[in-house]
Amino acid sequence: MRARVRAGDRAAFVDLYDQNARAVYSHALRLTGNWSEAEEVMSETFLGAWRTRETVEPEGGSLTPWLLGIATHKAHNANRGLRRRLAFLARSPEPRPVEDFADETSGRIDDARRLALVHDALRQLGRPDREVIALCVGAGLDYQQAAEALGIPVGTVRSRLSRARARLARYSSGPAPRKNAEPRGRRGEEESEAAIAALFLQEETR
Repeated sequence: MRARVRAGDRAAFVDLYDQNARAVYSHALRLTGNWSEAEEVMSETFLGAWRTRETVEPEGGSLTPWLLGIATHKAHNANRGLRRRLAFLARSPEPRPVEDFADETSGRIDDARRLALVHDALRQLGRPDREVIALCVGAGLDYQQAAEALGIPVGTVRSRLSRARARLARYSSGPAPRKNAEPRGRRGEEESEAAIAALFLQEETR
């Protein structure tokens, strides 16, 4: 597959898309918190993959980490663009009233709430920690694959994931602890990560 992708084999890219489109979309959704933005990120990811196909290493395993690395970068750009648009809208006049669509299906509302829970939890983390959590917990990559996706050492992935777990445990434990208080044990980290993973699973199976 790597040789075919590097050579620009279009059939190989069709296979690559079929095998990875869902994973790329889900990863983009976790990082952007917006379905339409996630779709745009997914499209840009595969377009970027085609344009940079010659950078694929000839030896190695699955190309999923490579694609998720591209998606991570595209999602970051999408989030920056969204912030700029929101800032512009905040300076714009109030929009005209529109028809009330209160009869929309409750399923869509529930999906939006679940997505908001996932994104709100991740948004409390810094970007590097958020990306590692999304790759290792959400996408299920191991340390080596996450390192490949982000272009960083494996040790950095380990330290970021450990820090993200600790922060998620702190966020889920209520009020911030006193400065000299004893840190929470591993149990809190596992519980909060399990909660985030459960929310990710809801998004995968909605």
